[in-house]
Amino acid sequence: MRLRQIAIAASDLEATAAALCDVLGVGGPFRDPGVAAFGLENAVFPIGETFLEVVSPVRDDATAKRWIAKRGGDAGYMVIVQCDDLATLGREVERAQRWGAVAVWQGEHAGARTVHFHPRTLGAIASLDAMPTWGDWVWAGPGWRERAQIATTRTITGAELASPDPERLAANWTALLGIKARRADDGLEIALPRGGRIAFAPGAENALVGVEVALADRARFEARARARGVLGADGAATIAGVRFIPA
Repeated sequence: MRLRQIAIAASDLEATAAALCDVLGVGGPFRDPGVAAFGLENAVFPIGETFLEVVSPVRDDATAKRWIAKRGGDAGYMVIVQCDDLATLGREVERAQRWGAVAVWQGEHAGARTVHFHPRTLGAIASLDAMPTWGDWVWAGPGWRERAQIATTRTITGAELASPDPERLAANWTALLGIKARRADDGLEIALPRGGRIAFAPGAENALVGVEVALADRARFEARARARGVLGADGAATIAGVRFIPA
């Protein structure tokens, strides 16, 4: 397993995409026409071998619209974990459902399979995915490696989830993924065996609040975030309700 993609729900797709391009230095987004079936439009940015997605509702019945309303504004939306292969995904989904995880949607496209789990006990929609081969990522469209821009941000290294009870939230993710949480210098984390982590921090509610990033050019990141007025005292930049935290 590895952390492969994080999604943000935002009311204004173009403004959010522009801010991400400016501060993170990302580019080459893929606009997936398939998300229209969910009442959405999106942009998927390749960052090294990882991906950042922005989804915006275009229909009143879209789940993302209700999510934004519930959170009181733009917010973290989904954490996508890639399983080793399709057979492994099947076993992991069966195990997660025995624990009690509720699969709310699943689909297949171009040899890839995805299963989404209800966010009620997880703080965000969790998705377990598998690709035709380990290096593929169908959701980013064709030619994503050529479109990736990593001069400022090299890769996504983690997702940060907040909770009034971080230990309980970590236990829920442990049950979902079958990987025990452990103590790190900054709190609890689940380290995924093939890359990335899910970190758990104190917070007012269960929510996806941060994206940890490895930077190639921290000075540029800070300068652009400062110019936009989104740079915090801790060095993180907040865009669309989500903190982008230099790892």
